[in-house]
Amino acid sequence: MSEVPSIRWGIITTGLISSWFVEDLVLPRSDPKVKHIVQAIGTSAIEKGQQFAEKYCPQSTPTIYASYEEVYNDPNVDVVYIGTPHSFHKQNCLDAIRAGKPILCEKAFTLNAAEAAEVLAAAAEKNVYVHEAMWLRHRPLVHELRRLLFEEKVIGDVFRTVVDFALDVDIPSLPPTSRYRDPALGAGSLLDLGVYALTWAMLTLDPGSPAASERPQILASQTHLHGVEVTTGVLLTYPSSGRQGIVSSTTMMPGDPSHVARIQGTQGYIDVEGPAASMPLSFTVYQKNAPNGTQNEFMPWSETLRVMEIMDEIRRQGGTRYPVDV
Repeated sequence: MSEVPSIRWGIITTGLISSWFVEDLVLPRSDPKVKHIVQAIGTSAIEKGQQFAEKYCPQSTPTIYASYEEVYNDPNVDVVYIGTPHSFHKQNCLDAIRAGKPILCEKAFTLNAAEAAEVLAAAAEKNVYVHEAMWLRHRPLVHELRRLLFEEKVIGDVFRTVVDFALDVDIPSLPPTSRYRDPALGAGSLLDLGVYALTWAMLTLDPGSPAASERPQILASQTHLHGVEVTTGVLLTYPSSGRQGIVSSTTMMPGDPSHVARIQGTQGYIDVEGPAASMPLSFTVYQKNAPNGTQNEFMPWSETLRVMEIMDEIRRQGGTRYPVDV
């Protein structure tokens, strides 16, 4: 058997999001296609990096750097993961691109489209791989859901998706320097939460691949508190089909702890379940015109009777009788 290839990661910053990523990255897999190694960690303080490595990288001994540049320039690092706040993504990506390092950068990719275009232009010029870490687009659950929606059409023609992502952040209690409160750091519900709700709408309303997707019309409204966007509401409309997405996000109140989205079609609807729009766990199909007969197709009467007859024969051979047996 050939040896499994390795990918050596450089992790940029030691915050919460980076810890989630690294925890998943190093999980043992039954049939690994590649071995992931945390090779280096860039942090603002060596001690923080050491603590991060001890907690989240038990199978490796990464090099801890007190600067991000050292991670980019480490010849033993194959790819860089960027988990810094949104406002730093552009510069982090440009620095990694200059070093020729492939990049996996957290969402939201940058603060705005102009910054994203600058990063992608630099990557194209240097022929460097860059990937936004929007994991919803990679989840098997999402791929199966899209297959059922657009290939099997289990709820007919999709016409609307409603999705909300809400979190209670208590903005007034935070210091002005908090990334949740400082607009210079990308504060607001849209970049943190709304991007997930928006992605759900686009995934469930547009059957095309990302490269061939339709650009929806947008009608939006936002509410601000202490100069920070705290609630966003968006109506997406796809001109070619009339499909609509009702998308919302807020940092003012917790959301439904078990419901992610509802996708409505001409023949039923699908509920996506999970603790948040970023963490779908399951979905349930409710068909409008489901058969109202007397039997279930997966467990018909004939199967019930067949199993009972087999158990009767088992008991007969084993010498077990009940008073109701003839």
